[in-house]
Amino acid sequence: MKKKCDISFIVVNYNGAEHTRGLLSSFVFYLSDYDYEVIVVDNGSIYNEAADLERDFPQFIYIRSEFNLGFSGGNNLAIRIASKEFIMLINNDAYLIDSSIIRLSTFLRERRDVGAVSPKILFESPAGYIQYAGFTQFSPVFLRNKAIGYMSPDIGQYNTSSKVWSTHGAAMMVKKEVLNFSGLMPEIYFLYYEEFDWCAKIKEAGYEIWYNPDSVVVHKEGSTTKGISSLKNYYLTRNRLLYAFRNLRGVSKGLSIIYQLFIVLPKEVIKLMITCNFNKAFAVLKGAWSFIRLKDKNVKVYL
Repeated sequence: MKKKCDISFIVVNYNGAEHTRGLLSSFVFYLSDYDYEVIVVDNGSIYNEAADLERDFPQFIYIRSEFNLGFSGGNNLAIRIASKEFIMLINNDAYLIDSSIIRLSTFLRERRDVGAVSPKILFESPAGYIQYAGFTQFSPVFLRNKAIGYMSPDIGQYNTSSKVWSTHGAAMMVKKEVLNFSGLMPEIYFLYYEEFDWCAKIKEAGYEIWYNPDSVVVHKEGSTTKGISSLKNYYLTRNRLLYAFRNLRGVSKGLSIIYQLFIVLPKEVIKLMITCNFNKAFAVLKGAWSFIRLKDKNVKVYL
């Protein structure tokens, strides 16, 4: 009889079947003793990669979206049909190196005050270096923070569980019951900042966010967004403003938006123009204009 872990793993695939295949293989290899669920969302890939993956891994569940719904939209498709107590979002370019991911569900089950948790995340290259051991809090106006341990060799210095400001979107586990209060991932972002906003809503619902290094995941950072740098400029500009609008309060909210629009944006555009990155400069301007024109900035998505 397989051990109960009550985890629904959710994997969003976008033109990345090779990476997804590696992740699914790691599930099969390391979690063979456990009863778990995997839901793969093919999020508008050029051709139906879910069909290919299903031939190789028929034991998993597959959803095909004809359109790219963004990171949040793709994950939410699967969250709505997930049957387990815990939802584990994991990037398709990440993979397991052991069965320690199971410890996150044990941790959440024991801690009723915790709504979401991320494992220690290591880079695949350079091997043995930390990508995530927690996030510090955004500064109230400038929206600056640090990824704790980022690019440090993993020598055990971040091996203590701790309360953190946000999980990491590449690997995070959430109690499904919490989503009745926080809502699903905010689909308004499409790409970038969505896990920060989601964690803010989880905390508003009365839960804490934690980092737990008893579980480790390896991540091929950036492989899912290669070749879309202008799109990255667009969404980072738009969504930084959107996060400030949705999550800051009072004077901090107004000052942050003014700072982003009239100090950060001009400096970024000038820098890009000087280096002849005209497409990126235009993407920054377009991102700011998109934020200004966006009507329902506080929309939420529920189960």
